[in-house]
Amino acid sequence: APKEKQMMTESERIFSVHPAVKIGVAGSYGKTTFKEIINTVLSEKFKTAVTPGNMNTPIAHARFASKLDGDEEVLILEYGEEYPGDTKRFIATTKPDHAVLLGLAPNHLDYYKTLDALAADLLELRSLGSEKLLINGESALLAKYLDKNDIVVTSKQAGDWRISDISVELTGTSFVMTSKSQKLFLKSGLLGRHHVTPLAMAALLAHQLGLSKKQIEDGVAKTTAFEHRMQPRHISGATILDDTYNGNIEGILAGLELLKELNARRKIYVTPGLVDQGEETEAVHHQIAKKLFDVKPDLIVLMRNSATAIIEDALAKLNYQGMVQIEEDPLNFYTNIDKVIAAGDLIMMQNDWTDNYN
Repeated sequence: APKEKQMMTESERIFSVHPAVKIGVAGSYGKTTFKEIINTVLSEKFKTAVTPGNMNTPIAHARFASKLDGDEEVLILEYGEEYPGDTKRFIATTKPDHAVLLGLAPNHLDYYKTLDALAADLLELRSLGSEKLLINGESALLAKYLDKNDIVVTSKQAGDWRISDISVELTGTSFVMTSKSQKLFLKSGLLGRHHVTPLAMAALLAHQLGLSKKQIEDGVAKTTAFEHRMQPRHISGATILDDTYNGNIEGILAGLELLKELNARRKIYVTPGLVDQGEETEAVHHQIAKKLFDVKPDLIVLMRNSATAIIEDALAKLNYQGMVQIEEDPLNFYTNIDKVIAAGDLIMMQNDWTDNYN
């Protein structure tokens, strides 16, 4: 559309002249969560602006640019990946000074066709210079594409910083980051060991941008669970971990690992499986079944759809002995969740095929 094309052309001009430090947030998963984390932390020192929700397309960036005041000190932009060449186009338009790459998963393969093509697209961010890009080293699928010059962050190491003393509870996640000259004691309201790496990436980037020890620690302390992203809720003495916005295999596996780590009278796991997995559909759902076999929830609830049979069959081949319930009416299940759980239960709900609930 001519008007939208004009807006996008104007946004490139705005980003070119805007004096703020610009941070691009990319990857197959975790973008919205990381964006909120880094915005919370950097707000301890700077005036920031962040693309809202999951607005990560060229026209969304253009609308974001048109509403800037001009005196922002940091701009945080989420980059989507839908069509080959997207990342290169985002770099050209938004002119990022720093970027983070949060992982690789078999999403959007209808257009990219292969993981290699998707990885190559995301790794266009290396054009910024290796010192300007932080990469999540916990992403298993991304590992084979890493280079010796990449700055890789894991739950053990963030650049020159060592990570230790990780503690995960229902109240949050804490850990220590230590360099040659400084030690950061970080405590977040985010739940799960898988949050250590993005929190460490945010702390490292904040340190690079000049935040003090106190500003980084205070900023991390203000991070809390986001809506439908490992969000704890309490009903009738039970705890629900609402991770229904999660739509990728890495997030599914991380959630199941958290379920395994936490203590509860009874553990219940609910999922419809994953969509948009292309040729990886069967392999991905076999991974889910294998992890479920490892975690062994007291009850597995599968929402009836095209992925259900794959998980069911895989669990049967693993000789899984636990309870598996196939739910034909997901809306009814969620509406009456209080009738399923009891005091002391821990129920994790991951992904949500809302388009199948009509």
